[in-house]
Amino acid sequence: MDARQLEYFLAIVDHDGFGKAAGRLHIAQPSLSQTIAGLEKSLGVRLFHRIGRGVVLSEAGRELIEPARQVLRDLRTARATMESVKGVARGRVELVTMPSPGIEPLATLTRVFCERHPGITVGADAAFTPDEVVDKIRHGACELGLVGTPGPVRAPGVDVLPLGSQDFVLVGTPEAGMPEGTPVSRWALDGARLIVSPRGSLMRQIADEVLASGVDAQIVVEAAHRTSILPLVTQHVGLAILPSAWAPLARRAGARTARIEPSAELHVALLSRSAPLSPASRAFLDVARAHPLKPVEQDA
Repeated sequence: MDARQLEYFLAIVDHDGFGKAAGRLHIAQPSLSQTIAGLEKSLGVRLFHRIGRGVVLSEAGRELIEPARQVLRDLRTARATMESVKGVARGRVELVTMPSPGIEPLATLTRVFCERHPGITVGADAAFTPDEVVDKIRHGACELGLVGTPGPVRAPGVDVLPLGSQDFVLVGTPEAGMPEGTPVSRWALDGARLIVSPRGSLMRQIADEVLASGVDAQIVVEAAHRTSILPLVTQHVGLAILPSAWAPLARRAGARTARIEPSAELHVALLSRSAPLSPASRAFLDVARAHPLKPVEQDA
């Protein structure tokens, strides 16, 4: 078993079959099949069951995914470490982020990092829940992850660097009934039309608490993609409750923002795998330690 065999195996897993994997790897499909046959022979197990023209993972194949990702991750880390020793300032930071931390602090951290390390690429994958972020780190899909949670982050099996917290703000336009002044009481949302995210997010939890308190507001849009919420606000569809990371972007788009009370906080942290990190990821972590979240100013 070697790294190339594991890379080919994961390509088949990630691209749903031999044909697409061969295209992505830029090799002929018979060569890919031969490599996987050699891997199965060396392991003494079937990794895939052939069904018609397709394949499905065997139980052994499913068990191999996480160790294979970890092996390749460790090899990349080892190579990057040796390059660092030689003084070669290149590499890649592989992180995953939830939507709101993906605005801030990701933007600031990436700006500072790229200024200091212009030869290194930052790759930012997407996730919608803290569990997704933790799983990607534990399974070797990435080394770092930005999360936002209702309380202080606790994630057994990964290292946690708290970065601070974000208040929640009401975002809207006068045409959509945005209340005057800041802060805004939740009771001021009586009669409001709300744009919300699906259940499970803290944003949605706050909106549900507003409705449960007796405020006569209406949910008019439930948007699974957080990036859809701000355009809906600027089109005067309704008001939204968002973490303050969105506030500067909202104001540049022509919306107004105001802190909402009683307040709630989104706790933001940078997670990292407990195994040795690549030099690029260690450098990104150093930037994060020196740049905690700053409070966002609201409209007067």
